[in-house]
Amino acid sequence: MDNLTRKRKKDLQLGELIAIALGGMVGGGIFSILGISTEIIGNATPIAIIIGGILAFFAAYSYVKLALLYKDEGATYSFFKKTFPNSKLFASIIGWLIVFGYISTLALYSFTFSSYFCSQFAIINHPLWQKIMAGVIISIFSIINLVSVKGMGQIEDVLVYSKIIILLFISGLLAGKGDIQNLCPVFESQSTLMNILIVSAITFVSYEGFQLVIHAYNEMDEPHKNIPKAIYISIGIATLLYVTLAISALSVIPKEAIIADKEYALAAGAKKYLGGFGQFIVIFGALLATSSAISGTLFGASRLMAVIANDGYFPKTLGSKIKTYIPHKAIITMSLLAFILLATGGLEVILEFGSITFIIVSLLMAFSNYKKRKETNSSALFTISAVVGLLVAALLIVYFEFTENKEQFMYILIIYILLGIGATLYSKKNKNIAQ
Repeated sequence: MDNLTRKRKKDLQLGELIAIALGGMVGGGIFSILGISTEIIGNATPIAIIIGGILAFFAAYSYVKLALLYKDEGATYSFFKKTFPNSKLFASIIGWLIVFGYISTLALYSFTFSSYFCSQFAIINHPLWQKIMAGVIISIFSIINLVSVKGMGQIEDVLVYSKIIILLFISGLLAGKGDIQNLCPVFESQSTLMNILIVSAITFVSYEGFQLVIHAYNEMDEPHKNIPKAIYISIGIATLLYVTLAISALSVIPKEAIIADKEYALAAGAKKYLGGFGQFIVIFGALLATSSAISGTLFGASRLMAVIANDGYFPKTLGSKIKTYIPHKAIITMSLLAFILLATGGLEVILEFGSITFIIVSLLMAFSNYKKRKETNSSALFTISAVVGLLVAALLIVYFEFTENKEQFMYILIIYILLGIGATLYSKKNKNIAQ
């Protein structure tokens, strides 16, 4: 039996690993960012998405190098903890940041699902109902994760492969109806370099998820070959898919319509410009993509939360499991916190909090890789470029928040202050226990 188990655990080949990464990346991000990006920079949106993809490649470089050094499926949290073994405070901070980053994406995907769903029914197409529906979809996938890991896995496999095919079909459907002249001029008065770079930073959350490949380290074949290939190929595919969707949408749907209904931008003009069938495909694709992302994020992130809790940086009770492997309290806690976040904040605050958080986390990974660059055999120039690029992206998005929406900026700042307090308290508690 043990031999069979060991054999099974090495069954993840390159194709499956790419699917895992795309399952984490291609979620509600593209459906959420399109309207906000178009509002800020108009037809230059595809350019910002490409720059966001390049930034993701820089971030991925450090993850790949650290994964091959540490050979640890714990990814972000484990890498940082091993790079700075004597700092419980840093370990606690990175743990809190990455978990709440996942909570923000869970809220983002749920909010996007509900926005597209409610847009089809006039009676519930209202912010209150959108938040209620978001809570419902989080609850559904929480129950699935709590009841059956096998059932969740089967559902996730179907969702991942189906959504990629449907999103490609949507791109083709839009492109077939589009007029490339609608994308001219590419650069308008608001499309300044600063704004394009700011939008690139905001889009970063759409590439979050590639690191999920590393969580399968012990179950993959030839990790030294397949981790770099899977991560880089998946980012390339995601970038191509996002750009194609953006160009196709902008060539068909007037920018005014996309901006007016930015919470469900692709659905905004789908019926008018693509007909009933086109509208159905767009809505179905959005619901499928976000469902897959909710399920996968809740599955992986709840287990990470349990690991961090068992290390003493979250309440110990969050590390408990039922059926020996389901972290039920972590699943319930993440779901509740995601609902609180989406209930108290709108789409933009969730999207931008998630982007800032994952940029910070990736910046810390790039810094970790720079510290270990000789051991990871990393290019000093490329590693420094990653640190600088991610730092600039973080500063730009914070500047944008501060200048454009101070109330929203304060909301995000308060969240970080609370996270900092929590991380500090648990690092001190952990230190006292160790002593």
